[in-house]
Amino acid sequence: MIERHSFAAFSVLAIALTWCIVPIGSFAAFGPAVAALVIIAVTEGRAGLRTWGRSIVRWRVAPRWYAVAIGGPLVVVSAAVGLNVASGAPAAAVRDVGPWYGLVSLFLLRLLVPLMAPLGEEPGWRGFAVPRLQATRTPLRATLILAPVVTLWHVPLIFLASEQLAPILLVGTFAVTFFYTWLFNRTGGSVFITIVAHAAEGTITLGAFGFIGADESRLAWLYTAVWCAVAAGLLVLDREFSQGRSRVSRERVRGVPAPGPA
Repeated sequence: MIERHSFAAFSVLAIALTWCIVPIGSFAAFGPAVAALVIIAVTEGRAGLRTWGRSIVRWRVAPRWYAVAIGGPLVVVSAAVGLNVASGAPAAAVRDVGPWYGLVSLFLLRLLVPLMAPLGEEPGWRGFAVPRLQATRTPLRATLILAPVVTLWHVPLIFLASEQLAPILLVGTFAVTFFYTWLFNRTGGSVFITIVAHAAEGTITLGAFGFIGADESRLAWLYTAVWCAVAAGLLVLDREFSQGRSRVSRERVRGVPAPGPA
């Protein structure tokens, strides 16, 4: 039964593992990775776990994809901040982000610590869910199934005092899922590159800027709008993503050696 409904089983387990500590004011970001490990172990055994593990450490992709993974999220947040300043927010607030070496340290911390979101989420969402959903679906349809689950998984962050996630950012979460799926597929199924992108996305948070009141609220809306524009652009410009079948599916990952640099 779990084999026939592996995505549903994974989704329920990922949400349950993450939400179980919400009542005590915390959020287990590692839920998706643990859920993927459990479902793969039960349904595919050691062979499945080895294949999954290889995708997580598949770092050999063309250098341009590292530029996209790191630069993409930075361009999005920069665009949102620029639009916010152009809309009347004080430019001086941008200086509150901090020194560059502090941002680099935070990026490396997010990249390497298993309990943080990138390593906690990406092996589940992209390493487990995307290849299985794409086995019989286009990347667009697969993402349209995955994105609501990822968005639902983030809902408790709205209510946790330690997070205070603006509700509109759930729409941004939905939109950024398209970017991660696209990046995963374009690098031949590299979970590592999506971990890098996820680490970059969270390195400069919206709360790091000194905007307050209406300026702070507008920034969240603008950030969401820019990610929605990125998702729409990927669908329009990449026909394989929106209409074709991805070469990265469960069957591909299990049956064919890992591709070289994309």
